[in-house]
Amino acid sequence: MSQPTSSSASQPDSILDTYSQAVVSVAERLAPTVVSIQIGGWHPRGGAPRHDEVAAAGSGVIITPDGYVLTNNHVVQQQARVGVTLADGSAQEGEVVGTDPDTDLAVVRLPPGSFPAAPLGDSDQLRVGQLVIAIGNPLGLQTTVTTGVVSALGRSLRGYTGRLIENIIQTDAALNPGSSGGPLVDSHGHVVGINTAIIAGAQGICFAIPISTAKWVVSAILKEGRVSRGYLGIAGQNAAIDPRLVKALDLPSPTGVSVAGVAPTSPAVRAGLRPGDTLIALEDQPTVSVDRIHKLLTRETIGKRLAAAFLREGELFRTMIVPVESPPPFEE
Repeated sequence: MSQPTSSSASQPDSILDTYSQAVVSVAERLAPTVVSIQIGGWHPRGGAPRHDEVAAAGSGVIITPDGYVLTNNHVVQQQARVGVTLADGSAQEGEVVGTDPDTDLAVVRLPPGSFPAAPLGDSDQLRVGQLVIAIGNPLGLQTTVTTGVVSALGRSLRGYTGRLIENIIQTDAALNPGSSGGPLVDSHGHVVGINTAIIAGAQGICFAIPISTAKWVVSAILKEGRVSRGYLGIAGQNAAIDPRLVKALDLPSPTGVSVAGVAPTSPAVRAGLRPGDTLIALEDQPTVSVDRIHKLLTRETIGKRLAAAFLREGELFRTMIVPVESPPPFEE
């Protein structure tokens, strides 16, 4: 009986060693850029925060040498300032520059200094099955590294404001409370996502905001302090349209958005919309759901006259509506 050659016997070890080297290399390069963010209990002049005083904690990643940190909106929790603990254990006071609840992203600025920064990759080039590495501070355990693969691409996740966040990355790299806001990194050490959520009760189902989304959100926050979107001023819910009405009026879709409420002095009021109407199209695009309306209301729609179509008591009406800039978060 033939014996395995030394080269074939060592092949599995060689493959494992290559995998380990990739993970070790990424961890060593990226760990200094990952920070812990605390709400309450932090003492910038007195070292690390006291864990018994910390009200909430999460992770973040330094993305510029002058100290801008990318994290989750739900980590900073509407605070103006947060505690930031660097990888070397030093504590800093961070200023929240801006947040975008619709994508669950936020930017924090550290005091003036020179910091290690993580390189940003291209999430549009990710492939299912690709190796990814998550770095964060789960359960207060600073700079924890977990590995996994990209389980799926193009997922949608409901944000904290009710909007859908598009093109979410699904991964099985283990995440736990406190990992939120930390980076999801490819084997080249480039940040491809910001870890944001897990499904309670599920194993190996975790999500990250793609870095392609984060890049334009960060750009908008640094320029204007927030991300601007169009706003109509309606509260709506998805609604089915009577099939007979769909056929009689040759409507583009069997569903629309039922207007449950209209904000005073809003674009919707000025356009003549009332509670009970069903919005069926905006700028020739069928408004088949609330999510579809959100997707259509980009920054480019602000101040632009948009053609709208709606149903009222079985009749089709058309109007023009001019979206305004959406109110600041939590002030709508």
